[in-house]
Amino acid sequence: MSLDIASIDEFDVRGQRVLLRVDINSPLDPETKQIVNENRLDKSLPTIRDLADAGARLVVIAHQGDALDYHNLVSLREHAAKLSDKLGRPVAFIDDAAGPAARTRITELRDGEILLLENIRIYSEEMTSFEESVKLSPAEMAKTYLVRHLAPLFDLYVNDAFAAAHRTAPSLVAFQELLPSAGGRLLIREAEMLESISGSPERPCVFVLGGLKISDAFAMLHQVLSEEAADLILTSGVTGEIMLLALGYQLGAESEAFIHERGLDSFVPLAREYLAKFPDQILVPSDVATGGRRELSIKDLPIDELIIDIGEETIARYEQVIGEAATVFVNGPAGVYEQPDGATGTRRLWEAVANASATTVIGGGDTVASASAFINLDDISYVSTGGGALIRYLSGQKLPLLQAMRRR
Repeated sequence: MSLDIASIDEFDVRGQRVLLRVDINSPLDPETKQIVNENRLDKSLPTIRDLADAGARLVVIAHQGDALDYHNLVSLREHAAKLSDKLGRPVAFIDDAAGPAARTRITELRDGEILLLENIRIYSEEMTSFEESVKLSPAEMAKTYLVRHLAPLFDLYVNDAFAAAHRTAPSLVAFQELLPSAGGRLLIREAEMLESISGSPERPCVFVLGGLKISDAFAMLHQVLSEEAADLILTSGVTGEIMLLALGYQLGAESEAFIHERGLDSFVPLAREYLAKFPDQILVPSDVATGGRRELSIKDLPIDELIIDIGEETIARYEQVIGEAATVFVNGPAGVYEQPDGATGTRRLWEAVANASATTVIGGGDTVASASAFINLDDISYVSTGGGALIRYLSGQKLPLLQAMRRR
């Protein structure tokens, strides 16, 4: 089935200014704010290299972090340095995204040169919260600051940001309104691979959902369950804790404060609705673990300490489900895997996925980072750069980015 998306091979880019939107949003060390997993940087290299080698005057735009992910909202200076090292050629960086300094620097580029602009999420219009609160069409987004200041400077727009394909930010869907557009190597490969495996997954099909960034999981749960795209949902991480709150369990002051401070308790009513409608398809933790690897049944909650993992009973139950599955999709770690006391659930579930005979698909920055810490990614059937995009695609939802590329 044709993707109906133009390839960069269809354009002669020598001497042309090319605007390339990538997704190099990477997991950071919470203390040093340094990049700890370079998977998305590595996946962006083929398109960057091919365009630069073809003589394009290449400008790269990307985001890092978000309002709901503020601890990762940092400059892209380190990303430029790492891209330069990996490519073996200079990747210039400017601390401006679409202002006068950036626009002047863009006009000075020569054939084959690469410039990475500053984190585009310095603009509110690129924030997820803006997207959710202000509903704009792609044509209306073409009038936003970023697009109207950058588009006139370019001959071609290339998108290689499959990981953000479920978003409708101006940088993703509005440049196509004004410029000839093409899909990058990664975007086209991801879409082709997912299209080949998402039609009719073998049964039983199991979704394993964890991690801290839970908005994508909750956004797709109803459709996945109501359309029977998944037979079982295994919840852990903050997703599992929200489910426990929805069932009436008190976690304890520290865990509940952690959830409340991030505004994640807003998902409790939705979780309650899903659990009532699909009680047999959503599995929740039966025990949890705190620091010092203290494990306790959910019947013994609340606890004064912060919950950082699922317990042994839950791990064993989930391992059995994964072992019996024919298709497994994973998004998010089971606990605070960066800490030894919180790593057991994540490690054991990843080992179960790696050893499963099922078709296994994983995606998302933190998901891939956690998997890389415990297993060989070669043991996974398909590793996607997308987290939210992966889940929504596999649940049958249309991805705004792919729709925009096809329209163009």
